[in-house]
Amino acid sequence: MHYQNLSDELHFPSKTYMIMADHQKIHPVADPEAPPPTTPLVPRGSFRSEKGDPVRPPAPAPAPAPPLRREIPVIHSKPPNRSCCCCKCMCWTITLLVLLLVILGATAGILYLVFQPKLPKYSVDSLKITDLRLNSDMTLYAAFDVKIRAKNPNKKIGIYYEKGGKLSVWYTNTKLCQGSLPKFYQGHRNTTVLNVVLTGQTRSGSTLMTALQEQQQTGRIPLDLRVDVPVAIKMGKLKLKKVRFLVECLLVVDRLSTDNFISIRASNCGFRPKL
Repeated sequence: MHYQNLSDELHFPSKTYMIMADHQKIHPVADPEAPPPTTPLVPRGSFRSEKGDPVRPPAPAPAPAPPLRREIPVIHSKPPNRSCCCCKCMCWTITLLVLLLVILGATAGILYLVFQPKLPKYSVDSLKITDLRLNSDMTLYAAFDVKIRAKNPNKKIGIYYEKGGKLSVWYTNTKLCQGSLPKFYQGHRNTTVLNVVLTGQTRSGSTLMTALQEQQQTGRIPLDLRVDVPVAIKMGKLKLKKVRFLVECLLVVDRLSTDNFISIRASNCGFRPKL
């Protein structure tokens, strides 16, 4: 009895195991007498409040939105335009040229106001023929003595007549004779008289002599006196670069003879740079 009671009080587990002889594995077998599983009073992930009611934890804060990224548009550079570059270069060149002309014009204007330049004046005082003959080889030989006057009317400008100046007498584009001018400096408001000896020999002398004799009968013989001289201008203490000038005097004389006085009936002299 006692053993029977002990056996009645023993409780068997809720699950038994069956031994499978063929596979030698253990499989769980549900106990039909085990009570069904119960639903927990508090859901998972929650806890009880002081009043006994289940309280769910606060929902997690939403993740912050990623910062907005502003997309910068990509600008593709265009290849340089050759025509545009040429236009820019031309504009810069023209601008520099205009600026240079303005500077030069302003400088020239200032110099003109300061020095007040005036052109020198020239005149022929006298003309004397010392020899005019026809040689045996039919060439014409001529020798003249010319007295020429040069006047510098400037107050602040001096003139250097450099070496290499020539004075010549022409008749109808034929050079009769030529001489050299001396080297000298002409100061402010100075007048200089030069005596120059001219000599020369011309081919086709018989034809030229005949034309001179026929022209002498009219009493008006045109002659062209030309002065080709290198000149340097001195402005204050500054001496400018040497340039060549041409003085041309158109004369009309009454005769070309060695035994009589020659009268200059008309004289007109001009002064210009020689290009």
